[in-house]
Amino acid sequence: MRLVFATKDLVVAGRSFEGFPLLIGADGWPVEPAQSFLWHTLIESGEALSPLTWEAYGRRLFDYFAFLEANDLAWNEESQADGLSVLSRYRDWSSSELELDPSTLNKRLSLVVRFYQWAKQRDLIAVLPFGERRVRTTPHAGFLSHVARPNTESKKPSVMVRERRRLTKFLTKDQAKICLAMDTDPSHRILLHLMVRTGLRSCEARTFPQKYVFNPRLKKGLRPGQMISVALDPSDMYLKYSRPRTIDVPWSLMEDMWSYSLHVREVRKAAGNERATALVLTKQGRQYSKDSIVDVMKAYERKCGFYVRAHMLRHTYGTYTLRALRKSRDFQGEPLLYVRDRMGHSDVQTTMVYLHLINQLEAQSVLAHEDEIDMMFLTGTTPSA
Repeated sequence: MRLVFATKDLVVAGRSFEGFPLLIGADGWPVEPAQSFLWHTLIESGEALSPLTWEAYGRRLFDYFAFLEANDLAWNEESQADGLSVLSRYRDWSSSELELDPSTLNKRLSLVVRFYQWAKQRDLIAVLPFGERRVRTTPHAGFLSHVARPNTESKKPSVMVRERRRLTKFLTKDQAKICLAMDTDPSHRILLHLMVRTGLRSCEARTFPQKYVFNPRLKKGLRPGQMISVALDPSDMYLKYSRPRTIDVPWSLMEDMWSYSLHVREVRKAAGNERATALVLTKQGRQYSKDSIVDVMKAYERKCGFYVRAHMLRHTYGTYTLRALRKSRDFQGEPLLYVRDRMGHSDVQTTMVYLHLINQLEAQSVLAHEDEIDMMFLTGTTPSA
């Protein structure tokens, strides 16, 4: 069994479905009904249009069916009890043998649960391989919390695992300074700066287009040290939810990206065999992939001596930007909404997690150079060593 992704030659009704996940069995034919479920969920229902979402769904479903194949199990095998179903065995194997994080495992399980619900609706199976349990939901604190019904109950598939509440991780100020000053691969450096100084997601940073970069010294109306507004368009790069937004790029970072585009990028582009539009390229002249970003962060971790991941850089931006703006006497506007818009959050509730992190910072007197690094998020001026 293999997972492959369609080329541009997969055309249906005049539309190309390049990147669509294909689960291919040993006989060379699509694995059914898994393939039909993917087509229904991703295409017919219009649930997800992003190739990155296609890939994620494909990998999750492939992981389950590959487990079934390796253990000579049938996806529609009936069992006497929920705890002995093939889905339960997959859950236990993923948790014990693979030691998957509960949130990661639940993402895989939730898609497989939906697959079985879809199959039952089409009379492909008579009984679901899982039961349901009632759980009490806690309403979110927010603008409408006063009208939320307390002690509301909902149903949840019993196969799901209990998740631990995960702390939002970010870099301390000293750690951020070490990473920003690190002498490393030029492409790695630009990627890190884009995430920690503008709040881009890793998938957004690696697809950030070269055409957005310019020499700020030749742009009228700009002065050294200021923030430069850059409008992001989903037709140019990957943006979550495919919603355009504006980010503020520090002057010094725009200068660095301009210099990179003139020298390093040209050399790397010449080594490639494709017309790359992304700013940051690998040594082979290709756009960075999702897995290669993980390798970049691990490279930083080895050099810095502490844990570094892409999501931590984005959280670092959100935490310190919000804190700096709340302390600023010159900023006009609502800091929380500013950070929400720059980070592309769909709901201000997501942004509010940084308020909690700021409270943690206020209680930690060990974080030195506060004014120094706060200025980095307000004006884009990199603090001196």
